[in-house]
Amino acid sequence: MTLSVDWHGQGLTALPASLWDHTRLERLYLYENALTELPSEIGQLRALITLDVKANPIQALPESLGALVNLQYLYAHEMQLTALPASLEQLAALRYLNVSQNALDSFPESLGGLNALHELRAVGNRLSALPQSIGGLGGLRELHLQANALDALPDSIGQLGRLRKLFLRGNRLTALPEAMQGLGALTELDLRDNHLAELPAWVGQLSALQELDLRSNRLTALPLLLASLPNLHKLDLRWNPLAELPVWIHEFEARGGTLFV
Repeated sequence: MTLSVDWHGQGLTALPASLWDHTRLERLYLYENALTELPSEIGQLRALITLDVKANPIQALPESLGALVNLQYLYAHEMQLTALPASLEQLAALRYLNVSQNALDSFPESLGGLNALHELRAVGNRLSALPQSIGGLGGLRELHLQANALDALPDSIGQLGRLRKLFLRGNRLTALPEAMQGLGALTELDLRDNHLAELPAWVGQLSALQELDLRSNRLTALPLLLASLPNLHKLDLRWNPLAELPVWIHEFEARGGTLFV
């Protein structure tokens, strides 16, 4: 029998001490309250699989969070977090992490220890760089980093061989590291609203790519190798100073591809 406590939207400013006695608790929903902290006693609930504390004015998560070795889903978005605890790497079972809409300017190096992570969402923070350890997220399928302040990506991002969706819209990228050609499983790449003046030729080697969004960059030309992408069916080039469209665009449209210019 699944043990669950749902106290969302009840205006809570503190949690009752009796909660920590429920050591078999598997799901705890505390979202949309008025909590300003998550007590360190949370580490006593080691059977937790899901923890949802989103939309609370919490500024920090306790180091004891690392004791939740069975945790698979952590919802900590729309809060006031400025940093994540180093103990994060101890969450060996974590599959989904959402820390969007916070005030994070960096990730701890320990992030790379989350080997089971499938989806990471960190939209709308203040991230200016990613740790090299991000390459350790070997199981990652989706990476959502829209609306941050990234001006470069680490070479280690190319180690995410299972990554299918990469969203980088609304950052400050001027170039993409060559190591990204290792993202052979990538099906969707969103680079909208960056500062890219050119698209590297190796993008044409991402054979699984289906959707490529290049809106609102500084592109004046496109690499010829894009024409060889067998699965590409959606290409958005709007709001770029392209001198002219390449000849292969006609072939792309002829095979049923959707083009926005």
